[in-house]
Formats: sequence, C-alpha cells, structure tokens
Amino acid sequence: MEPEDEQSGEPVQRPVPSGLSLFEPAPGGAGAVDDPVDGGEEQPPARRRTRRVLLWTLSALLALAVGGCGALWWTAEHYASSVHRIPDAFPTAPESAQPKPVPGSGLNLLLVGLDARSDTPTTGSAAKAPAWQAGAARSDTMMLLHLSDDRSSATLVSLPRDTWVPVPGHGEAKLNAAYSWGGPALMTETVQNLTGIRIDHLAVIDWNGFRALTDAVGGVDITVPRTIEGVGEARAWEAGTHHMDGATALLYVRERYGLPGGDLDRTKRQQNFLRALMLKVMDSGTLTSPSRLGGLLGTVGEVVSVDDRLSNTDLFQLAWGLRSLRADGVRFLNAPFGGFATRGEQSVVLLADRPAAQLWEAIRNDRTDQYFQEHRTGDILGTDVD
Repeated sequence: MEPEDEQSGEPVQRPVPSGLSLFEPAPGGAGAVDDPVDGGEEQPPARRRTRRVLLWTLSALLALAVGGCGALWWTAEHYASSVHRIPDAFPTAPESAQPKPVPGSGLNLLLVGLDARSDTPTTGSAAKAPAWQAGAARSDTMMLLHLSDDRSSATLVSLPRDTWVPVPGHGEAKLNAAYSWGGPALMTETVQNLTGIRIDHLAVIDWNGFRALTDAVGGVDITVPRTIEGVGEARAWEAGTHHMDGATALLYVRERYGLPGGDLDRTKRQQNFLRALMLKVMDSGTLTSPSRLGGLLGTVGEVVSVDDRLSNTDLFQLAWGLRSLRADGVRFLNAPFGGFATRGEQSVVLLADRPAAQLWEAIRNDRTDQYFQEHRTGDILGTDVD
C-alpha cells in the first residue's frame, strides 16, 4: 500500500525509478540527476554502464543503417550512371499507330547484337563510334525478352536475322536491314509491328562488347554434344565441355555455315551461351547481393548501351528484381518457324503465322506459363545444342 500524507491523509506517489529509458541523460552528463531508487540509493555502477552501452549500441546501429543505405544508393547511382544511354531509341509514330501497353503484363526488352564489322567499340561506356550510322552495321542478333510481372519467369525468343518482314517506309526486307536503315528506332518499330508487343526497353551490344563481357566474367563452360567437323572457315568442335573465353565464345555464337540448320541453329547457340552466362551469374550470388550487383552493372555498362528511358533507378530495380528468378523459370526458343523461301535473290526465313500469333498474344498478356503448358512441342531450347 502507498503511505499516506500525515496532514492530508492522501496517498503519496513514490518516485518512478530512473534508468528505464534508453533516452534519459547518462549520469554526470548535461541535465543528469542522480537516480534515487528505493529510499534514494544510487543505481549500481554496472546498471549505469549497461544503459550507456545500450544507448551507444543503438546509436551506432542507426548510424550504420543510415550510412549503409547511403552507400547502397551511391553504389547503385555510380554503376548505373556508367551505362551508356541511346537517345531516340523508340518509334516516332503516334501512339495510335503503336501497340497499346497492357498494365500488369510484365516487361518486354529488345536485345540487339550488332555486326559492326570493325574493331572500334560502338556500344557501352568505352564506345569510340556511334552505335548506329546509316548503312554502317546490321543487327546480327535480335531477341525479345519478356519478364513476367512478378519476375518469377522469363521468356527469350530469338528472331532470325533473315526473317522476312515489312519494314516501315522500306517495304518488305530481312529483319536485320531495319537497324541498318533506321537504327534502334526503326528496329523497335519493325519488331512491334511484327509481334503486336509494346517494347519497353532496348539493349544493344556489339561483338567487341560481347567478347569483353565474356572475359570479364571469367569465361563460360559450353558443352558440345557431338564432334562437329569444320566446313570452310567454320571451326571444328570436339565433343565435350569447353571453357570459352571471349574470342572462343565469339566463334561459337557467330558460326552458322557448319551447322545443319544454318541461322536457326546459330540462334540456338546464342541462346545456349546466354543460358550458360546466366547460370554463372546466378551461381555466384551476384543477383542477391546489392554490392555485387553494382559491380555487375559496372561491367555491363562498359560494353552495353541501353535506351535513355531506362533511368538509374529503373536499371538497378530491374536487375535486383531478378534475384528470385531460377534457371528452370527461364525458357529460350526461336520464333515459330514457317520455312525457308526465296525473295528475289535472297534466301529468307518465314514465320509460321498462326503459332507466332499465339506466342505473341501470350507474351503481350503475360500468359507465357499457360502457353508453354499448351505448346510443349515448340522450338524450345533443350540441352542438346550443336
């Protein structure tokens, strides 16, 4: 029971013991008051020391958290800023003439590999020449990458460079001519018209950049399932696993004359290389470590150029968003093949209209998982790649 005041008879409140809050001033400091406990006895020195330790620990943790966030932001900005941006990479056609974006349907990126026919870098921060000059280079590789809205799956579709398509303002031609005539903007417009899919972002790399990127990650291991004899200038490959540096990998992905399917088999080799590269990055834990991810962006920035709509924050969030992606959630395939044909004196590739339309529709509406359940016999990349 509380003691009563002798004159009023009212209960007397005992003083609340000090030392219960981390934010009270420490004894002896500014505004400090000796803490009476149980009849005015001072706190034991051990308790006061414990309280001070807790206060300093909390302050240190707060400082580390703030400093860590600042360092992470600086790292992201620093490395993302090093990635070269391409201006005017998108069509100038009015919105009414372009595919409408579908909200919540994931992200669509156009990946372009350039055959610049020069040793002068044209992409990345080390570029010494523009990524596009009229007639100077054709796109040797075109891939449409779809990332699901929840980033749990990815679909990468190769578009053969000899695909016969309408090129806005130029009539019908091979797909790779679009880049030569009008650069990234005309290539993007041509692919959008072909697929009905709105392209969100664009990434471009030349073969010099490809070679440098491969060397930067320490090379990749590629398994050749059977011995392939050299044909003309095409290199022979012994069956087995090969550790490929940049120069060797470039020979591997560019070759088509020694392959039975020609350009179609070459696109499979390119996909096989990308798969090996992706697995190496995943196994290293790079996508789950903000600091390592910054380093990866720095490496990519040296050799790859992206559209100028992709901000530093977008770029880091795009890469960080892939941290939960697993190898079995990534599918590689060629655009549905409709046969070879001749147009004038040109040998061209035709797409299969109905199967292609079904694939484009699935990508457009982020229903690729359902598509692959219903089309298990499609031209999906397997493990047996010549």
